[in-house]
Amino acid sequence: MKEIEVIIDTEEIAEFFYNELTKRGYVPGESELEELADITFDYLLNKCIIDEDVDFDNED
Repeated sequence: MKEIEVIIDTEEIAEFFYNELTKRGYVPGESELEELADITFDYLLNKCIIDEDVDFDNED
Protein backbone atom coordinates (compact mmCIF):
# COMPACT_ATOMS: atom_id res chain seq x y z
CA MET A 1 0.00 0.00 0.00
CA LYS A 2 1.46 3.34 -1.04
CA GLU A 3 1.51 6.19 1.46
CA ILE A 4 -0.33 9.34 0.51
CA GLU A 5 1.70 12.49 1.10
CA VAL A 6 -0.21 15.61 2.00
CA ILE A 7 1.70 18.86 1.83
CA ILE A 8 0.78 21.40 4.48
CA ASP A 9 2.41 24.80 4.44
CA THR A 10 1.98 27.92 6.48
CA GLU A 11 0.56 29.88 3.54
CA GLU A 12 -2.29 27.38 3.24
CA ILE A 13 -2.87 27.50 6.99
CA ALA A 14 -2.92 31.32 6.96
CA GLU A 15 -5.47 31.33 4.14
CA PHE A 16 -7.64 28.85 6.04
CA PHE A 17 -7.54 30.99 9.20
CA TYR A 18 -8.31 34.14 7.21
CA ASN A 19 -11.37 32.55 5.61
CA GLU A 20 -12.65 31.09 8.87
CA LEU A 21 -12.06 34.24 10.92
CA THR A 22 -13.72 36.53 8.38
CA LYS A 23 -16.76 34.22 8.32
CA ARG A 24 -16.99 34.82 12.07
CA GLY A 25 -16.72 38.58 11.77
CA TYR A 26 -13.02 39.04 12.53
CA VAL A 27 -10.63 40.84 10.19
CA PRO A 28 -7.11 39.62 11.01
CA GLY A 29 -4.06 41.40 9.70
CA GLU A 30 -1.37 39.67 7.66
CA SER A 31 1.09 39.53 10.56
CA GLU A 32 -1.52 37.93 12.84
CA LEU A 33 -2.31 35.35 10.18
CA GLU A 34 1.37 34.51 9.74
CA GLU A 35 1.77 34.06 13.50
CA LEU A 36 -1.32 31.83 13.70
CA ALA A 37 -0.06 29.76 10.78
CA ASP A 38 3.40 29.35 12.34
CA ILE A 39 1.90 28.37 15.70
CA THR A 40 -0.43 25.87 14.03
CA PHE A 41 2.40 24.37 11.98
CA ASP A 42 4.53 24.00 15.15
CA TYR A 43 1.59 22.38 16.93
CA LEU A 44 1.14 19.85 14.13
CA LEU A 45 4.87 19.07 14.24
CA ASN A 46 4.82 18.63 18.03
CA LYS A 47 1.87 16.25 17.80
CA CYS A 48 3.64 14.28 15.02
CA ILE A 49 0.74 14.93 12.67
CA ILE A 50 3.12 16.25 10.04
CA ASP A 51 6.80 15.66 9.34
CA GLU A 52 8.92 18.66 8.44
CA ASP A 53 11.62 16.49 6.84
CA VAL A 54 9.79 15.36 3.72
CA ASP A 55 12.07 14.12 0.92
CA PHE A 56 10.53 15.32 -2.33
CA ASP A 57 13.28 13.76 -4.46
CA ASN A 58 12.57 10.20 -3.32
CA GLU A 59 9.29 9.51 -5.11
CA ASP A 60 8.57 5.86 -5.94
